Amino acid sequence: QVQLVESGGGLVQAGGSLRLSCAASRSIIMLNAMGWYRQAPGKQRELVASITTIGGSTSYADSVKGRFTISRDNAKSTVYLQMNSLKPEDTAVYYCAAYRRGGSYPLMVDYWGQGTQVTVSS
Repeated sequence: QVQLVESGGGLVQAGGSLRLSCAASRSIIMLNAMGWYRQAPGKQRELVASITTIGGSTSYADSVKGRFTISRDNAKSTVYLQMNSLKPEDTAVYYCAAYRRGGSYPLMVDYWGQGTQVTVSS
């Protein structure tokens, strides 16, 4: 079992930046990949970005490409999501996700964080 704890959410004006952090309860090298999802009111949860823990290969949703950057610090077992040029439509609860080795990355998440609210005002 892996516990994921997010931090860094908050209220920011459009055009501003936030950095989300996700600390895992065990070494993320033991996992295949980490990701960030978001869910806005009345919408489905969507994958924002993901990163493999060993090779550092990244993937982004088209809506955030060029604005968001996912990174990881294996020594700290932490994954980050740097969000720049934020827009009101980025407002959502952001969830950290982890994919176990031998699982179905990126189709199925094995572990979820509790979520952190990001609100972008216009």
